[in-house]
Amino acid sequence: MREFLDDVHEHMDDGYGRAQAHTKTELRKRFYTDVSADEIEGGFAINLDGRPTKTPGMQKIIVSSRRLAELMVAEWSVQKTHIDPRTMPIVRLVNSAIEGGEDVASALREEVLNFAGNDLLLFRAESPKELVALQNEQWDGLLVKLEKHFGVLFEPVQGIIHRAQPEKTLTRIAQDMDSANFLVGTCLVSITGLTGSALIALALRHGLIEADAGWSIAHVDEDYNASNWGVDPEAVARRDKRKIEYDAALKVLALVDEIQVSA
Repeated sequence: MREFLDDVHEHMDDGYGRAQAHTKTELRKRFYTDVSADEIEGGFAINLDGRPTKTPGMQKIIVSSRRLAELMVAEWSVQKTHIDPRTMPIVRLVNSAIEGGEDVASALREEVLNFAGNDLLLFRAESPKELVALQNEQWDGLLVKLEKHFGVLFEPVQGIIHRAQPEKTLTRIAQDMDSANFLVGTCLVSITGLTGSALIALALRHGLIEADAGWSIAHVDEDYNASNWGVDPEAVARRDKRKIEYDAALKVLALVDEIQVSA
């Protein structure tokens, strides 16, 4: 499962499919003029000069949401002389989900559940006191919202010693994840990996926090360190790149999930 999660993010990071995951090539020249989202049996296809697009693994791309299809069309349309997958986060995410398909849906749900039981928000710093206060201020409020929403209790700890969360809590989260199909699961795994927190992903899915708040909560430690030791330009660039992926995953989730997402 860990390998699958790594594969999902490698695919989304560099824009290449599983068959090309370790062999990056030069950017492909733009070969099409017209891009359209066309309704077909089962949903909407994205066509380039009338020909349907496929994933790098040659799977047919059909999405149920017209709006999602339009977002994918927009990413194809803005390509200039060459096709740069790095500027197509929504297309890459959908490709990744379709290539995994329903065969991996249960594994994706399990991955989110495993993260939730060992979540970033559940392990607090023991020092310095300023960081402890920041974590308590920003993380406790989200845990309370989740507890009220799910009717459960979380047990955060200071330090890195593992403490199993109450069985009722994990069971309730697992029940909530039962409704997540492969596309929803891919979005949640992406958000979990980008934030380091399945609980943030679940809170976003249920509209308990806004997108910007979720991103801020995920970076309490990083922002504290930057305030004390200065900003690392390379770290900022990496974070900006992850934010693009985060926003894309939230947009897709809002369009494919039955639950209203706050984005």
